[in-house]
Amino acid sequence: MIKLYGIIILVAILGGVGYGAKYYYDTTQNTIAQLRDNNAQLQVAVDTAQESVETLQGDMARLATLNKGLQEDLQKAEAYGDELRQKLSKLDLVVEALKDAKVLEGKMNGATANVWRDFMGDTGGNAERPLPKWLLDAKARADSQNSNQGGESSDSSGSTTEAATTE
Repeated sequence: MIKLYGIIILVAILGGVGYGAKYYYDTTQNTIAQLRDNNAQLQVAVDTAQESVETLQGDMARLATLNKGLQEDLQKAEAYGDELRQKLSKLDLVVEALKDAKVLEGKMNGATANVWRDFMGDTGGNAERPLPKWLLDAKARADSQNSNQGGESSDSSGSTTEAATTE
């Protein structure tokens, strides 16, 4: 009888160990499957992050190039501004306006027309538009007055409305 109890206890122990081993195997397999899924998701996240870094590096290089171009354009614009300041410092617009306001008006209108042409060309518009009739009339008046004065221009900068229209 003791042998029978011993066998029953032995079978119960082996059955319990077998059940415990199966439970351990199942939980281990579930953990492995969960870790495999997490690893795949992490790999996708790493790939996405790597693509983002490469895109950002490309954008930074492009922005550096654009910034360099803008810096060069700014330097050119500042140099042009300095040049204009020098020209304007040589002119006495008040005296010139008192001498001959119509000629000064023509020069200013011609220069304004050229600025607008440049602006239109820079922004994709038609920069080849002819000068308006009123400006051509002002130019003709200025030319006739200059020819009456012996062909000398009263412009101290050396430019006339003709120079302003032929850019």
